[in-house]
Parts: sequence; C-alpha cells; structure tokens
Amino acid sequence: MESYLQSLDDGWSIYLWLVVGGLIIIAVVYWIRWGMKNEQFDEDIKYLVFDEGDREKMTPQEFAKSCEVKAAQMQSRERVLMRQQQEKKQGK
Repeated sequence: MESYLQSLDDGWSIYLWLVVGGLIIIAVVYWIRWGMKNEQFDEDIKYLVFDEGDREKMTPQEFAKSCEVKAAQMQSRERVLMRQQQEKKQGK
C-alpha cells in the first residue's frame, strides 16, 4: 500500500481530503435532520430538571412554564411510544 501511495503524483491528497470533507458534511446534515425529526432541538428542555420541590426557588411564571413543558414532553413521549409500537406491529 505504501509503495502505491508513493507512486502517485503530488497533489493527490487534496482529493482525499475533499472526499472526507464531503462525507463529514453529509453526516452532519443527516444528524441535524434526524434531530429535527425527533424533537431534539427544544430550548425549553431546561425546564424538565425542575420538580415540585423547586417551586419556592422559582417565580410563578417559571414554575408554570416548567409544568407546561413537562406536560408537552409527556405528550410527545406518548406519541413516540405509540409510533414505535405501531412500527413494531407492522414489522412482524
């Protein structure tokens, strides 16, 4: 393999880097698309770490937002689990 690489003309490595760069860009676009389809880009995710014990540490608006985000996240979870069950049944 080394002798083959040595026999190549100068400047061949740039094409290798271009191919690798293209593959990286394709992979990044794929994973961003996957993240968007699977609701991974949610700025309200920070509210999921709070619970009832944090009520006195938060303003009433923040606590209400936390409860709202938790309810929406649970609905999303139910929806995803139902979809996975349906896909599993169809796969059999």
